[in-house]
Amino acid sequence: MASTPRKVIILGAAGRDFHVFNVAFREDPTVRVVAFTATQIPNISNRRLPPELAGPLYPEGIPIYPEEQLEEIIKRTEADEAIFAYSDVSHEHVMHVASRCLAAGIDFRLMGMKSTALRARKPVVSVCAARTGSGKSQTTRRVCDILTAWGRRLVVVRHPMPYGDLSRQRVQRFASLNDLDEYECTIEEREEYEPHIERGHTVYAGVDYVAILEQAQAEADIIVWDGGNNDLPFFWPDLHIVVVDPLRPGHELRFHPGEANLRMADCVVINKVDSATRDDIDQVRENIVSVNPRATIIEAASPIAVDNPAAIRGKRVLVVEDGPTITHGGMSFGAGVVAARRFGAAEIIDPRPYAVGSIAETFRRYPNLNRSLPAMGYGPEQIRELQATIERIPCDLIIVATPIDLARVLQVDRPIQRVRYELQEIGQPTLADVLGPLARIRPRREKDPALE
Repeated sequence: MASTPRKVIILGAAGRDFHVFNVAFREDPTVRVVAFTATQIPNISNRRLPPELAGPLYPEGIPIYPEEQLEEIIKRTEADEAIFAYSDVSHEHVMHVASRCLAAGIDFRLMGMKSTALRARKPVVSVCAARTGSGKSQTTRRVCDILTAWGRRLVVVRHPMPYGDLSRQRVQRFASLNDLDEYECTIEEREEYEPHIERGHTVYAGVDYVAILEQAQAEADIIVWDGGNNDLPFFWPDLHIVVVDPLRPGHELRFHPGEANLRMADCVVINKVDSATRDDIDQVRENIVSVNPRATIIEAASPIAVDNPAAIRGKRVLVVEDGPTITHGGMSFGAGVVAARRFGAAEIIDPRPYAVGSIAETFRRYPNLNRSLPAMGYGPEQIRELQATIERIPCDLIIVATPIDLARVLQVDRPIQRVRYELQEIGQPTLADVLGPLARIRPRREKDPALE
């Protein structure tokens, strides 16, 4: 008599949750994934992983519910276990969710690299972070610039952001800015893809990272994993670089899975050393050494630049910041506020009284925001609400500190000054030092004898 499949709920945020399903459960007849839950990102619940992605064991697909309904879902599905599969949350948050599951009578589990990471045939450099907003994006760009200068063909594979039509987003390849329009990318996606495309690098993302890896490694000498939030990489790295933020000292040991990233790291980049105090930098360095004494530590800055600093002086400005950094990343301001203060803005307008729709809800959810407008744009409606909010704000100038040209997405009728920032290593060692050995290694064989 066949045993009854174990019923599993995967707790996620439209990223690692689908990956965990694909690599660990999709073809396992002893397990039945009865639901996903969704949190952190707006408008990703009340959808369904479609049958064509869920596979033959799931002819009706798999429903996605809001995490707020967790206890009800556990009861209705008679689930046996919950898998926690999202990132950039405090250790305390993880255990609160675990307590909800345990109180409802089911098991709670975290899954690590051995269960979820794929092995590539080509060398992999992963760039991840201890927290959102640490400077992972500019570190990834710096890594790509170094490898490109050495003549290596690289492909960037980005942590997933499938917030739209999941079937259409199974495998996405971005080689031109037109591809961003074709896939109807959100602002958050554009912020991560556009800088790489402008440098001539192909970017992959989507839902099915088994298929993505097969395509990416076919056209690259080296794969660069561009991590999101503070999540673990989906591919086993040959070199694992992790960025930490001394403006939030101690966070590198208090957030999930950022601490796991830190403990795994081959190289740790302490970013923003030009903005942090030496005491905070030293505290972060001590924390790194306490959990990972073998890691190479690099100090770096992310100096800001604007096209015309004089245009900011004396102006009443609206500051638009990178959304994830100042929302679930926990920062109250970013590079835009720094630029406004440094270049002499007369006033930074408080955007909260002018916010509409989901933008107003974002301010209610994140009360730490009082001088920055997060560039929230997880779908067409929210982009329209962002534009409506901007139109209502009385200002002379808009300072945009997102990694993209916001004017490509929004119609703005006031002058814009873009804030740009790139990583700059301070002293020795440098990223080139840690990348050197990897750039010379031969591609990995299809099977790793150590695993056989």
